Amino acid sequence: MSEFEQTPEATSGESAPRAHHRHLEHARDEIIELLSRQAIERELLAHDESPSKDLAAQLLTRQQNAQLAQRLAGFHPADVAFVLESLAPDARDMAWHLVSPEHRGAVLLEMSGSVLRTLLLDMSPDQIASAIRHLESDDIADLLEPLPEGLSQEVIAKLDRRDQEEVRSVLSFPEGTVGAMMDLDFITIRENTTVEAVQRLLRRNRSDVPSDCHQVIVIDRERHLKGVIAFQQLIFNEPEADVVAVMNSEPHYFYTDDEAESALDAFEKYDLIEAPVLNLHRQVVGRITIDAVVDEMNEKAQSDSLRQRGLSQEEDLFAPVMASARNRAPWLALNLLTAFIASRVIDAFEVVIVQLVALAALMPIVASIGGNTGNQTVALVIRGLALDQVRPSQLRQMFIKEFSVASVNGLLWGTVLGIATLIFYGNIALSGVIAMAVLFNLWVAATAGVLIPLTLFRLGRDPVMGSSIMLTFLTDSGGFFIFLGLAALLLV
Repeated sequence: MSEFEQTPEATSGESAPRAHHRHLEHARDEIIELLSRQAIERELLAHDESPSKDLAAQLLTRQQNAQLAQRLAGFHPADVAFVLESLAPDARDMAWHLVSPEHRGAVLLEMSGSVLRTLLLDMSPDQIASAIRHLESDDIADLLEPLPEGLSQEVIAKLDRRDQEEVRSVLSFPEGTVGAMMDLDFITIRENTTVEAVQRLLRRNRSDVPSDCHQVIVIDRERHLKGVIAFQQLIFNEPEADVVAVMNSEPHYFYTDDEAESALDAFEKYDLIEAPVLNLHRQVVGRITIDAVVDEMNEKAQSDSLRQRGLSQEEDLFAPVMASARNRAPWLALNLLTAFIASRVIDAFEVVIVQLVALAALMPIVASIGGNTGNQTVALVIRGLALDQVRPSQLRQMFIKEFSVASVNGLLWGTVLGIATLIFYGNIALSGVIAMAVLFNLWVAATAGVLIPLTLFRLGRDPVMGSSIMLTFLTDSGGFFIFLGLAALLLV
């Protein structure tokens, strides 16, 4: 935090900007090609029988490490992180140890959760503290959050006293709250000052102005929020104007215990760039920035995508086989159970299928089209829940709408499938049965697509996690039962 009642020493210069490598795939391919070439060189040396083989191997290793370190040094930290995530564990470890110590903290900030945890657990507390010491306190807290409590406390104990207090403060907020996302580096001014005075203070303390700062927070003596004044207002207003007269006295703000989801929605809805964060006493304790919001959105999108397929965010692409197998086993077991139940439905109609073999070829179509319809409905309902658009008073209207859509699609595609069945099998009764089965199964899919995510949400469960497999079970079992049941009633 920077507050302009006190004047820190100004630095004499500013660090030169690092070149950003624009093509991530090209950066990855460069490193992989270099590693492959180095592996070939080592293999050729291994067949050398000369007395100086060991010395040559040492020199080759030193030369290869220097080449790789030089190549990595030319990349932006985000590119280095991308490259490391794309490498197999052995190559990743070798490349990581060649990243310069002063850049390791910035690279760790760009890492995905699973790879980050793996790298940090392989480092000692002293090594972790050395890598992250120069980072902002909120960034340090983000890196330490996934670590075991004991290890994170060891690392914190090796930081500066001020950083220790701020990191512990950020870590004290529950995950998924604004407090856990907030940035502790912000600028405040008192309300009884002028634009010209603020401009002078900003120029004098420019080294303390965060690079992603776009506004100054206005407070009173008790640090209560009074408003914000954007840098644009400081530029275009007259120097003698009072801050109170030009500031935004009703800014968007959040409390530390607000859900992160509410901040994401507000930033998206109101096109915010940053906003103050208050404690329960309405005192300014931080700010939340668009960078943090975008990071949270990306992390949430990746997590939802993985969980929808029964995967944990902890699993790395190159994770050990047994760890990955254990991670996926519960989901596969549940899927096996539902598939077994669906097979029992088919078995109950074995006599019907034996008499009319065409049923075996057609029933997967009925189940498939029902599953697709249900997944579309589930996606819309989950999106509505995420955006807080689903209200109890709207449930009946939403259900009627989805049921109507299913009816239209069921009549249309049931008729198309019925005509195709008539062409292939020449059985008008069978074509009528499959047309009705498609319609009925789409009704089941629409109903399940609305009720499953809503029920999981009401029970406090994540609708993304369980909706897909439950819907597949209902549309498969329901589709088989409806189609074969109608066939047993009308065709046999």
